[in-house]
Amino acid sequence: MRTSRVITWDVSGSEGYETAWIDLDERTLRARGRAIGTVPETYWISYALDTTDGFVTRRLLVEAATTHGTHLLDLRHDGEGRWTANGERIAQADGALDCDLGLCPLTNTMPVLRHGLHRAPGEREFLMAWVSVPDLTVEPSRQTYTHLGSGLVRFASGDFRSDLEVDEDGCVVEYPGLARRLTSS
Repeated sequence: MRTSRVITWDVSGSEGYETAWIDLDERTLRARGRAIGTVPETYWISYALDTTDGFVTRRLLVEAATTHGTHLLDLRHDGEGRWTANGERIAQADGALDCDLGLCPLTNTMPVLRHGLHRAPGEREFLMAWVSVPDLTVEPSRQTYTHLGSGLVRFASGDFRSDLEVDEDGCVVEYPGLARRLTSS
């Protein structure tokens, strides 16, 4: 069953806001979103995210504007574990299944849903194609997600840890230190 939702977050990590229009079914997620922030500098971004079966990122298209100009990123996963950014190969992200758009609570959803970590015990380590905001550079990022209880998942990367509250669709409700949901419809 496909559901469509609109979620708005207060993103304390960027001192801004984000709204995402999400289409979700049992195996795929599509979303488009817009965000504004003032940290690390004033910016706005617009993005479109498309996943394949199993919530594996197919494409993340992002446009970011700052006082220094506009950046564009067309991040693609080939379905075989290889990534390109604006047509250039990113070998250090080989093997990653997901993108992680910096300061964006939505991109935590894919690994949580793929492994049901919002509902059932488990811990998974992932390699992510992490996108820095607002410069849109792509770097590999090792991340661990751990089920702590129904609707509660611990996110860890390096020395950083945060216990995320997620809803029945795996979407962030509260991400301490980063974002808090304001509305959902």
